[in-house]
Amino acid sequence: NSCVLVVPRARFLPVKTTDDLFAVQSDLFTVKHGSLRLSEKRTISPPVPTVKLGPNFRTVEEYSKRLPFGVPDLLELEHLTVSGDVHFRNHVVLKGTVIIVAEQGQHIDICSGSVIRDKVITGNLNILPH
Repeated sequence: NSCVLVVPRARFLPVKTTDDLFAVQSDLFTVKHGSLRLSEKRTISPPVPTVKLGPNFRTVEEYSKRLPFGVPDLLELEHLTVSGDVHFRNHVVLKGTVIIVAEQGQHIDICSGSVIRDKVITGNLNILPH
């Protein structure tokens, strides 16, 4: 006695990993009349950027610790890869293709107000506001 229930994408977006959670919690989506909608402010393709978070972001506890102020602005992001001990502060904007890799035993802190476009960031550093 099985049945199939079809739920339109406008009502449901699967969140299976913290990669998915990162996109859904961002400014890419809004909730309108109980449905999750892609923001009209997103004007580039793909509709949802590729997000790949490393093992340091796998559990919700670790994920939340690294994003204490929420997810960065992703409206102009195409691809994001983050690996290692990376922390994001508030009002961070990511655009284009961004790759952030903190090597084993290293730490990267993306400071408040940072705007990162088409960059590869590696090592042990703090991105300072300017």
